[in-house]
Amino acid sequence: MPRRMSELHDLVALIRANTPLIVIETRDEARVVELFRQALMQVWRELYRWSITEGLRRLDLDREDPPHVAPDASNTLQAMRDAPQRGIYVLFDMHPYLTYAGSQRMLRDLVQRRDCQPHVIVLVGHSVELPPDLESLALRYRPQMPDANARLKIVREEVEHYARENGGRRVEVDTEAVQQIVRNLRGLDPVDVRRIARQLIFRDGALNAGDLPELAKLKFELLTRSGHLHYEYDAAQMDDVAGARHLKRWIGQRRAVFLAAEPPPGLDPPKGMLLLGVQGCGKSMLAKAVAAGFGVPLVRLDFGTLYDKFHGETEKNLRMALESVEQLEPCVLWIDEIEKGISTDEGNGDGGVSRRVLGFLLTWMAERKSRVFLVATANQIDALPPELLRKGRFDEIFFVDLPDAEIRAQLFVVHLKKRGLDPSTFDVAALAAASDGFSGAEIEQAIVSGLYAAHAAGGALSDFTLRGELRNTRPLSVVMAERVDALRSWAQGRTVPAD
Repeated sequence: MPRRMSELHDLVALIRANTPLIVIETRDEARVVELFRQALMQVWRELYRWSITEGLRRLDLDREDPPHVAPDASNTLQAMRDAPQRGIYVLFDMHPYLTYAGSQRMLRDLVQRRDCQPHVIVLVGHSVELPPDLESLALRYRPQMPDANARLKIVREEVEHYARENGGRRVEVDTEAVQQIVRNLRGLDPVDVRRIARQLIFRDGALNAGDLPELAKLKFELLTRSGHLHYEYDAAQMDDVAGARHLKRWIGQRRAVFLAAEPPPGLDPPKGMLLLGVQGCGKSMLAKAVAAGFGVPLVRLDFGTLYDKFHGETEKNLRMALESVEQLEPCVLWIDEIEKGISTDEGNGDGGVSRRVLGFLLTWMAERKSRVFLVATANQIDALPPELLRKGRFDEIFFVDLPDAEIRAQLFVVHLKKRGLDPSTFDVAALAAASDGFSGAEIEQAIVSGLYAAHAAGGALSDFTLRGELRNTRPLSVVMAERVDALRSWAQGRTVPAD
């Protein structure tokens, strides 16, 4: 059954069941009205629409009657109670008026069919928050997002709109690019599909491959505006990462399967990896490089912004964030220092929020069908719950260890070049030997400190200055030797070395 027919079938079933209260969260009010109009072809009811500006209007007649009830919420609810025939009442933005006790009582009586007809009441709005006693009586219905044909139809309508607005001037259309644009608009509601398509067309009067980066930017800005998600524009390239040979090979082997619309028989698409390691050894850089390795955008989930003091809001924020990420597929989702967001210490006093968040995340990891590759980074293995580490949660757990001499030499080359210095004028091998036990971040900071020292002395950075900075630095592997050694010991035999 086509998606559109399935959606209509579900709505007709709700009407036939005389569902008393339906909640629809959408900005596309016209589409909701049209769906109910189509439903009347299979099951007849009187159909009404209400808004505070227009009042109550009947829609199922050949003509649209003028409002016969003043645009007041209480009067409207009373008119519904007095109606002699059962009907469907589509109420736009009624929920703010339900904060009043009288309106709540009247709606509750209607929903419970006290001295009234068995109406189907539909509350429509962009975000519909109900009092708890009404929420328990409501059924939330989610209209399906437009499929490829519907999205293509919207794009074509905007192409025609551009021609009318510009004296018949035709839009320059690249057919292959349009197919990619339509595919990348997946997961957006019709309002946003139309808005983005119009913006791309009116920008230069064309739809071509040059619109794809702008489309990605617009879509990410749209879906990450909650503040929980952040689009990482400066994702690192694999070549920017020193070492990590095993991880790079792992990504290369799975890239084609991850990007395939239909994976080869017997191969499940890769789901995710956990990057565990010593602080400062490049886990964040590797997370960014994974997205580049797959050739897809990178989105970072900020766990700290999810938490809310009101019961259930934290879990709701996580659900909405993950739903937004799935609309951006294919992509990489990065959760940095995941142990800080899902700590399940019984003494943390959060009323079980962390435990519920962990449960929701684990369920999503196990059941998702979207092409979202999860990269989680962690520094403290003892803070991670066992449920997250068991086999099957992640495809692989990689350990990012302190760099050996060869990788340290590569790190000196990378960071010297990054600052416009010629690595061939330095004894890189000697610097690598002098930096035993240093992380990549500590090597970079030694170069930064050396540059400051050289600038203060009025000279250029030299090996002598760099070696002096290395001697004056106590790396984390020395300062926190016991903790670092314990982490490295735990990882041996339990994880796969990234390098």
